[in-house]
Amino acid sequence: MNEAEEARLGVLGAGVMGTGIAVVAIGHGVPVVLVDVSEDKLAEARHRVEQQLRHARLMGAVPAKGPVAGLTTTVELADAGDATAVVEAVVEDTEIKAKVLGEVSRLVRPGTPLVTNTSGIPIGELGRFVARPHELVGVHFMNPAYLITMVEVIRGDLTGDGTMTAVTGLLARMGRRGIVVRDAPGFVTSRLLHPMINEAARIVAAGVSTADSVDELMSGCLGHPTGPLRTADLIGLDNLVDALRALWERTGDANFRPCELLLEKVAMGHLGRKSGKGFYDYEKVLS
Repeated sequence: MNEAEEARLGVLGAGVMGTGIAVVAIGHGVPVVLVDVSEDKLAEARHRVEQQLRHARLMGAVPAKGPVAGLTTTVELADAGDATAVVEAVVEDTEIKAKVLGEVSRLVRPGTPLVTNTSGIPIGELGRFVARPHELVGVHFMNPAYLITMVEVIRGDLTGDGTMTAVTGLLARMGRRGIVVRDAPGFVTSRLLHPMINEAARIVAAGVSTADSVDELMSGCLGHPTGPLRTADLIGLDNLVDALRALWERTGDANFRPCELLLEKVAMGHLGRKSGKGFYDYEKVLS
């Protein structure tokens, strides 16, 4: 990975995060193999990548000029086997992540960094399932990944120096600034943000305030850019519930137990922006 054109990124999962990460890579000249289990989902992902790439260029999040690297989509995990780095971006479920990471770790060449885009599952926990734990590192991309240029980089106890050097170099090549933290449930961002969102939802459920008023107060008084509940809709309420449960199970802290309002919204399919309805109503669009 000495030259940008030599890098080849495998991205596993063509959902919201996987497509956003793919946009970042190809927009900075790094070819991507995007893997998912569904051809229909991959077709949708190609359209979303095209839309987001245009938006990213307009916003200056990727170079406005210069060649865009190639995007290959496939349902075959083996097609990511010759990547120089692999990013796992599947759902926030330990069992699924462990299965995917374990399989791809046995397909790639030794020395290939494996990146998990988890929002809170400890890297050491996932490292038990890969062939070479020293090649596993966490990189928590924020949504929308193609616009937010800072990422949280989580070094597990077994993550090797070579892996850290390769991954931080790749992130820099992709125009991302990584802040390195140590391994722990929730790391830094989720450990702080998720219980705040959970409490904001409890406040709404108790009738103390509307979602809009909570967000206005947090934005106008405390400087939160969008407010916790608009942020929740952007994250995806299903993803948020999964991440809260993971934190609750690992810490025993009741503040992380998903509140009833979040559970109700997920059960109704009100998942936030991606479903068209969450704490707010949205026009359902692929972007």
